[in-house]
Amino acid sequence: MTAAGLLVLRVTLAFVLVSHGGHVLFGFAAGGGLGPGGLNQATARFAAAGLEPGLLVAVIVGVVQFASGLLIGIGLMTRWATLATSALTAILLWKLHAPWGLYLNWVGDPTRGHGIEFSLALIGALVCLMLTGPGEWSFDGRRAYTVASRAAGRARVRWRG
Repeated sequence: MTAAGLLVLRVTLAFVLVSHGGHVLFGFAAGGGLGPGGLNQATARFAAAGLEPGLLVAVIVGVVQFASGLLIGIGLMTRWATLATSALTAILLWKLHAPWGLYLNWVGDPTRGHGIEFSLALIGALVCLMLTGPGEWSFDGRRAYTVASRAAGRARVRWRG
């Protein structure tokens, strides 16, 4: 059951990260509640928050979210992907969301941004996955299983009882 739980966590995180990275880079779901997307909009948002140069920050954020989402989804280099995404999310939490308090902007007030609520939950899930690993149903899990099995085979061959 642990492998199934970690698979659900990985796929959920992958969906969220790929969709956010795709929105920043390509404008995916531009009308679906996220507002206008693409590099121009992300550049303006990051520059307004004091993250300069805005275009470079937008590209880094989009690429890290998109690529990490794909890697986490298939369970390849999962710990590195979760580390990079956790660090990026912590920076964005500090620079973009902390001034607005804890909660998301549930009432849709156009004069304020979203708080740190979502970012905290995302960081918690990413750190959980970083500490536990991706589970057996992943490329990393399969590689760990074959490495352990080869090591056990070599140990049996060397043992002289």
